[in-house]
Amino acid sequence: MSARSFLVPDDIYDYILKVTLRDTPVQRELRERTASMPLARMQTGPDQLQFLQLLVKAIGAGRCIEVGVFTGASALAVALALPPEGKILACDVSEEYTSVAREFWERAGVARKIDLRLAPAAETLNGLIAAGERDYDFAYIDADKSNYDAYYELVLQLLRTGGLIAIDNVLWGGDVANPAETDADTVALRRLNEKIGRDERVDETLLTIGDGLTIVRKR
Repeated sequence: MSARSFLVPDDIYDYILKVTLRDTPVQRELRERTASMPLARMQTGPDQLQFLQLLVKAIGAGRCIEVGVFTGASALAVALALPPEGKILACDVSEEYTSVAREFWERAGVARKIDLRLAPAAETLNGLIAAGERDYDFAYIDADKSNYDAYYELVLQLLRTGGLIAIDNVLWGGDVANPAETDADTVALRRLNEKIGRDERVDETLLTIGDGLTIVRKR
């Protein structure tokens, strides 16, 4: 799906970027590199990345989880927002795309903050739980949609009380609101949206930024 909101007209979106965007030259270069790739639509939009940075700073996050790295734009943004001792545990399965991520993390001087685990994310997260890991501050989920519910449940176990989860693509181009759309990813997202909407373990809101972004606070 698109990296920008399908609900916002082009002129308004361009205006938002013009007056608010504060990304770095390395972030812009990474965005341009990714735009030339076949799966460029998977890249998180710059306005959404800046919003993630604001969330991380607002809660004073130091320990973060990312599920789905692609070419590393979101991990880069979050790492730039973290304090010097901050860390991100980043989960992905693609050596090809994360090799681009590593290049730009190094160039931005944040590679030391990012622990990239190349393995199925559920395997990595279950390993953390088994090892007694807890008290992560922030997580960003942007990976294979059919497994979102599993990632949500695992991350929720790892999160501290008051910690935040940001979940991308929850509107799925509007397909979640169309009952006629019944492919596996759409159904998985629709069910997760409904589940989170009534989940008493969290406070939540669904925003129209990007392709839909759910923000969850663990109670």
